[in-house]
Amino acid sequence: MRQYKYFVLTLTIVAIDQAVKLLVHYNMTMGPAGEINLLGEWFKLHYLLNRGMAFGLSFGAGYGKLALTVFRLLAILFIAYGLFRLTKTKYHAGLLWCIAAILGGAIGNLVDSVFYGALLDNAPYNSITPWFHGQVIDMLYFDFWEGYLPDWFPLWGGKKVALLPIFNMADVAILVGVLGILVFQKTFFRQAESRLTQV
Repeated sequence: MRQYKYFVLTLTIVAIDQAVKLLVHYNMTMGPAGEINLLGEWFKLHYLLNRGMAFGLSFGAGYGKLALTVFRLLAILFIAYGLFRLTKTKYHAGLLWCIAAILGGAIGNLVDSVFYGALLDNAPYNSITPWFHGQVIDMLYFDFWEGYLPDWFPLWGGKKVALLPIFNMADVAILVGVLGILVFQKTFFRQAESRLTQV
């Protein structure tokens, strides 16, 4: 039973993420016209569709998007298997909670990519199929700065960008999990090493 408590966190994150996304989809207007201020002008709900990866990067609506979705699926299977194996070892519980959070966030965004193109009809118009081509729903927006970057800037040169990208609850879970591992890595891995050497 020890290993299953971590997957409960994963499923809870997926449920919360999907509930928020569906509430936004069915109750908000997309774009600036539908923005809802939560903390003045600084923190808003802003309904946006993300067709690619984080920070607006994209592989296109055809086979590139399909490849990205399949890659995400394989990565999730790898993370889930790794988490299951780690629960049977002596690794620090904090590491396992962080991995469970990352897994939940990854699954949350994968659901959008796999199903939303067909179920919510949000696949790009030139997609080869709506399945596996869904766009991820983002809504959390810290509006600190928005403007155009110079043309020489890599990837986003000449484009209008925000200082912080618009993101969702799944992204929050991934970020918290990754930061947790980075900040506490010495504690997580030192304890595991000491326990393994005692065996």
